[in-house]
Amino acid sequence: MEALTSLRLDKWLWAARFFKTRKLAAEAVSGGKVHLNGQRTKPSKEVKVDSHLLIHKEQFSWDITVLGINAHRRPATEAVLLYKESEASLAKREKDIMQRREERQLLHIEPSHRPNKKQRRQIHQFKTS
Repeated sequence: MEALTSLRLDKWLWAARFFKTRKLAAEAVSGGKVHLNGQRTKPSKEVKVDSHLLIHKEQFSWDITVLGINAHRRPATEAVLLYKESEASLAKREKDIMQRREERQLLHIEPSHRPNKKQRRQIHQFKTS
């Protein structure tokens, strides 16, 4: 079997497990969330080894270099071998994850009790006025 030298961008993103489906990968590429070698591109653009990808998904971003091509979706342990993330990108993403975790802990304050009937009426009255 001959080794692949290039693959569609949306299919590679799906195989490398950045997106759950090829459709989501294609929508992200079309929406400008993925840049190939510093350029916006189309989902059908061919990805080759040593291509540079910048991927924005939700609030995270990856700055990666393609190391391998695989047309089939394999387990996550094999998918991470298809690319290498830059050190700066990895550090920034880990910092963002920690910051979001801290913000979530600060915002999540447990109420000491549930409001009683009178307090619920006051809350409802406040919201409607």
